[in-house]
Amino acid sequence: MVLRDEAGFVDLRSYAAIGDGRTVALVALDGSIDWYPTPDLDSTPAFARLLDADEGFLSLAPTEDFSVERRYADGSNVLETTYTTAGGTVRVTDSLNTGVAGRLPWGELARRVDGLTGFVEMAWAVAPGTCFGTASPWVDVGAGQPILRIDGVALGVLGLDHGLLPPEGRSVAGAFTTSAGSRHLVAVVSTHDEPLPLPDPRTIDDGVDRTITNWQAWSDSFAYDGEYRHAVLRSALTLKLLLHSPSGSIAAAATTSLPESAGGGKNWDYRYAWVRDTAYTLHALTRAGLREEVHAAVSWMLKNLRSQGADLEVFTRLNGDIPEGTQRPDLTGWRRMGPVVDGNPAAGQLQLGVFGDVFDIVWQYVQAGHALDPATMRQLADLADLTCDIWQRRDAGIWELPEERHYVTSKLGCWNALRCAVLLADRGQLQGPVERWAAERDRIRDWVHEHGWSEERQSYIWYPGSTELDASILLHAISGFDTGPRMSSTIDALRAELGAGPLLYRYSGMQEEEATFVACAYWMVSALAAVGRRDEAVRLMEELVPLANDVGIMAEMIEPSDHAFMGNLPQGLSHLALIVAALTLSGES
Repeated sequence: MVLRDEAGFVDLRSYAAIGDGRTVALVALDGSIDWYPTPDLDSTPAFARLLDADEGFLSLAPTEDFSVERRYADGSNVLETTYTTAGGTVRVTDSLNTGVAGRLPWGELARRVDGLTGFVEMAWAVAPGTCFGTASPWVDVGAGQPILRIDGVALGVLGLDHGLLPPEGRSVAGAFTTSAGSRHLVAVVSTHDEPLPLPDPRTIDDGVDRTITNWQAWSDSFAYDGEYRHAVLRSALTLKLLLHSPSGSIAAAATTSLPESAGGGKNWDYRYAWVRDTAYTLHALTRAGLREEVHAAVSWMLKNLRSQGADLEVFTRLNGDIPEGTQRPDLTGWRRMGPVVDGNPAAGQLQLGVFGDVFDIVWQYVQAGHALDPATMRQLADLADLTCDIWQRRDAGIWELPEERHYVTSKLGCWNALRCAVLLADRGQLQGPVERWAAERDRIRDWVHEHGWSEERQSYIWYPGSTELDASILLHAISGFDTGPRMSSTIDALRAELGAGPLLYRYSGMQEEEATFVACAYWMVSALAAVGRRDEAVRLMEELVPLANDVGIMAEMIEPSDHAFMGNLPQGLSHLALIVAALTLSGES
């Protein structure tokens, strides 16, 4: 079974994700973990074969030809992969272990191997890369167990009947043969700039079962039992992987630099916490009845915003720090479609939609029955006042473009901010010049109706004076700005110009530059339902859900010609858009 191309890369559809609340590892169909940043998701990764064939991996697979079937253990983010060879079958269970009381204070990657039938020869290797060309790994055998060290990261390699070979060079490897009923383990324990624990491998093996139980307990609290429950739960579990438990922040995606186009060039780093993505994620998780993650993320965001004052940052690092520029390490990129980017150039942009995102998060939180504190209320009142003035400015828009324009959906973000501010005031959760907020809210509405509508296109347009279209307008069917004939007509215009089967491009002209944007297609489902076209929404949903990969993971984009994944993955927007679409079709409020 040939899974890798000659350059050593696999299709992006090949990847499943596992995580522990602090970082995410990507596991390919052939058993190689090609992406594993430690200690945090936004750390420079010691294992980055995903972006360069020479940048490190953790492989484990049969030595002869095999076929593959895989699934997640029910209600968990622990991956079970069954390999079948001519001589037998074997199951590999991959887990980033969690502790008795939550996340472990170290990284613990466990790869359990169970022999099922016959005999299967297995081989494994732990081979770090160069941390994006900044360091050189070496093997330390002084502790009696091989420890790989690189750029402050310590990686202890442990196991049960794992056939450890004498370390050579800059990697550690081994081989063993399974039989029916046999149990083996290969584990990597990691820390950064601190001592390294080396647990008994049997404790690590027990941790796999505990981790499955921990995930299942979380899934049992998931309060959704409507249509598409399996897809919704899998998407919620995937979003949970992107929640950074030490801070409460939510990453937009688990990777950097995966290209949005087969031509390369449009490669971005999404391992940051965007206010926009946080808002959409919390909208989905709140509606699904989750409490702890919502409170942690709301509190984290508001504390960050309080330190920023009126200069709202579009995104921050997962620990709340402001990003410090962009680097382009000398790596090939996935399938040589560079560049590889460490950092994101959108930092510092004016994006008016962020005001709507902040207020939408808070409104969702209050609607769920929670209360704001006085400092937050004062802060939000100041932001509402600022929104009344700043909405008239040009900005970079939701798509973070270099051309600042009067983007219609940016104005609608400000409309939503003031709408939520008035609603919060009506609930007694905000104090300020409510009459002014309401007046400017209505002024924005009138501006959009006058300048954001094209009689020629019978559609809302991207920006005044244009006849181009923008799929993000669908979010404002969901927000309730317009669920009438104009939005219904806009839906038809979008599908005619930007549609590719069930999928949708982001805005006019993108057919020549990139693949379709997965979230846009699910926004279309919600928008169709919002304007009363439920039968069409259901048909579209039925076409979209099977486009995830074999274990339910979705990337940022899909190439419509062959349904290949493009862009970073797992992508939070894609999964939360699916959740909102399913909740909308199920009539969940």
